[in-house]
Amino acid sequence: MPIGFRNTNELWASILTQTLKHLGLTTAVICPGSRSTPLAVAFAQSAPEIEAISILDERSAAFFALGRAKATGCPTAIVCTSGTAGANFYPAVIEARESRVPLLLLTADRPPELRNCHSGQTIDQLKLYANYPNWQAELALPATDMGMLAYLRQTVMYAWERSLYPVPGPVHLNIPFRDPLAPIPDENVKTLHATSLQFHPEEFFANITTLSPSPPLSHSPTPQEWLTSYRGIIIAGIAQPQQPYKYCQAIAQLAQTLKFPVLAEGLSPVRNHADLNPHIISTYDLILRNQQLAKQLAPEIVIQIGEMPTSPVLRHWLKTTTAKRWLIDPSDQNLDPLHGRTIHLRVSVEQLVGEEWGSRTDVETRHGASGRGREGEGRKFSSSPHPPISPSSYLHQWCTAEAKVRVAVDQTLTEIKDLVESKIAWLLSQTLPPETPIFIANSMPVRDVEFFWKPSNLGVRTFFNRGANGIDGTLSTALGIAHHHQSSVMLTGDLALLHDTNGFLIKNKFVGHLTIVLINNNGGGIFEMLPIAKFDPPFEEFFAIPQDIDFAQLCATYGVQHELITSWERLQTQLNPLPSRGIRVLELQTNRKADTKWRQENLGRFALM
Repeated sequence: MPIGFRNTNELWASILTQTLKHLGLTTAVICPGSRSTPLAVAFAQSAPEIEAISILDERSAAFFALGRAKATGCPTAIVCTSGTAGANFYPAVIEARESRVPLLLLTADRPPELRNCHSGQTIDQLKLYANYPNWQAELALPATDMGMLAYLRQTVMYAWERSLYPVPGPVHLNIPFRDPLAPIPDENVKTLHATSLQFHPEEFFANITTLSPSPPLSHSPTPQEWLTSYRGIIIAGIAQPQQPYKYCQAIAQLAQTLKFPVLAEGLSPVRNHADLNPHIISTYDLILRNQQLAKQLAPEIVIQIGEMPTSPVLRHWLKTTTAKRWLIDPSDQNLDPLHGRTIHLRVSVEQLVGEEWGSRTDVETRHGASGRGREGEGRKFSSSPHPPISPSSYLHQWCTAEAKVRVAVDQTLTEIKDLVESKIAWLLSQTLPPETPIFIANSMPVRDVEFFWKPSNLGVRTFFNRGANGIDGTLSTALGIAHHHQSSVMLTGDLALLHDTNGFLIKNKFVGHLTIVLINNNGGGIFEMLPIAKFDPPFEEFFAIPQDIDFAQLCATYGVQHELITSWERLQTQLNPLPSRGIRVLELQTNRKADTKWRQENLGRFALM
């Protein structure tokens, strides 16, 4: 795209978008409006390097952008007009901050002379998102001289950098424009002409390069307690890394070296690369409901990788132990909601273990060694020599419990013929095509995934919004992940989907396929698990909130394919293979109260069977 010199705003917006293009921006989501006209035009003319996608609803658009950023690991830009439009980005901004996802929020604004005077569509947009952005600034009013254009270039470069480093997150640029907003000549024609003669794009953009993080550390020191303890566990918590296989390799190497079991959250890629790790404990929540086992399995050492799993049972158990805890995560945030004896090692697990161990793990896996290499190999990523760790009875206890409970879970769920919510996550874990991206909605779906998602080697990629744990933007985020991606799946309840039905408006812009597995229990099933469920009224009206929606009609309104699933066999058939394009809803109608009763009767007994 050539730089536009028809008016000051066009030049300003051209420099901004071209700077982002050179930095590596590939997607810009544009919401309609007048004040953002210069930005919308500039991004629309940036194709094919930058894909500009117009989305009507700002909240939906922001979550779609969030989904794209989750899938690519690169910032996605989102543009809106002045006034309340930008306020609709707020839930996605919060989620981006809490889940560390890079977003560039570009809110157009009125110039200073039109503020605080009841000019239409004008609000105070400075620090609109409070302290949630990694960085925020208001750009100067557009100008034509080279010094100001260099300022714009540098500010945009810094905004991009702050969206990625030291920790990814949202960045907000508030951008005021005076009229004329369309690319028609303004009074600065002579100045613009002079600037055009001075402007040489090759030189101006020559030093803009895509930034990359610092090289990984190869030999971070390993705490000596890890190497001398026989009662240690590794918790593979909530994580959606860009390179899941390498992430799982690093965890597997750590586990094989220390001979520690790996308690793997359902929202961790570890469960989907089970061949890398012979000591995965996927049923820890169910195991720890057995008080005798919980006491026997109390650890001395806890190594937590990533954020804490969802399970309140696990959290309570950790609080009751006297174990010393290490938390491995490069975040600059406090990730310990238990306020325990925690040492935060602010590096990634890949950095901690060291790059050379990734290839070694791969070799050992292919030869079936499962980490049982030569004595002393596990000490290579430590800064000082220690004796090798031998398999212990503690590890054996965990693996025996896992095998027993896993058999009980699998047998129980295999025999269920009726449509019960808990079986859906279990079935998905074994049915989806390899490497399928799946977005897990909040409330009961994430919990059923933690309880029942079965380890496999399918490499399924799980995505989720567990930063703020809300149901905002569920559908839009999933569509953002699936856009230009492998055919994808979303697992959601009815209320989470209804909360974001405007996401279906993205249908005509969406490239790819998304299958929505809809659990329709006509209300908020998560609240059935809480003490308030015993009090009705007001439970049904104010907590469960049944909506009585005919989803077939709703889908028909948006031109989305719908099918009511009445058997497990039909669900499996429809999930593998997946279509290559479009959006469809596979609805399973379940009984909310019966499902709750099933969980209450069964979750505590699997470790007793």
